Amino acid sequence: MAGVTAAHWWTRRLLTGAGQIAAVVLLVAALTEALPGDAAVALAGDDPDPARLAALREALHLDRPAHERLTERFLALLRGDLGTSLASGRPVTGEITAALGPTVLLAAITLALLVPAGVGLGVLAARREGGRVDRTISAVTLTVYAAPEFALGALLITVFALRLDWLPPTAVGHDPGDLLGHPAVLVLPVALLLARPVCSLSRLVRAGMIDALASPYVAHARRCGLSATRVHLAHALPNAAAPAAQHLARTADWLLCGVVVVEALYAIPGLGTLLMTAVAHRDIPVVQGLAVLFGAVAVTVNLAADAAVRRFAPRAGVAA
Repeated sequence: MAGVTAAHWWTRRLLTGAGQIAAVVLLVAALTEALPGDAAVALAGDDPDPARLAALREALHLDRPAHERLTERFLALLRGDLGTSLASGRPVTGEITAALGPTVLLAAITLALLVPAGVGLGVLAARREGGRVDRTISAVTLTVYAAPEFALGALLITVFALRLDWLPPTAVGHDPGDLLGHPAVLVLPVALLLARPVCSLSRLVRAGMIDALASPYVAHARRCGLSATRVHLAHALPNAAAPAAQHLARTADWLLCGVVVVEALYAIPGLGTLLMTAVAHRDIPVVQGLAVLFGAVAVTVNLAADAAVRRFAPRAGVAA
């Protein structure tokens, strides 16, 4: 019976995820179509000749009704064909693959540092609840979390790149395929990407551990003579695992899908930069391809988070 229930849960989640991806693709494509101008206008430049515009629209098949083009692209996506970029003429798959490396690198480094930093701060604050360390961590994390992302990024550049001259302000002049060979270029972008997730994760872990430390089973563990470290790490910390896993899923989704500000600020040619360029050029096939990627990432990481909730909090997982 449990196997049937689990199979039903996975089937429902996968079908829901597929529907969400399809809805996102259609919505993004429709909104892009609704923007003023089209790819022909973007390619023609300033003060375009009407005859040239007409020729470009015909060559790009933009002279057909929007609903026909959207339907054709959507059917092509169902076949696994992302199409061809209207701006560059290259396959969309190649455009995305070329921009994927820097974004994945930033996301991987951020996630690798996020877990120990966020969990460590949360555990430290919970073990010193109400003390000076707890108040300091809470005040700093709340202040950093409240700071606008763009303003915080500009502040990091001003202090560490322009005033102190410790780090390069942007990735301009560095090979985008070899950013790992120039770690100094990655310090400021990773610091900005870490700022808010570390704050929210540490507060989630702190709250979950404090609740667990006040529970009867932790009191029983203490009466059994277990050390404080074992009580905190083996009994209290797992209580915060479920919400922390969900937060990590949202963070992973945001890192791959919402790094537009960071990549634009530090001139990193990743997926965020590709998305901005595609929207500016009304390059709908590229926008749709990115929507498919972002939707698939969102569904996958949230599915993994739901599975973690079922593992650490089975009753909550079944209810979901």
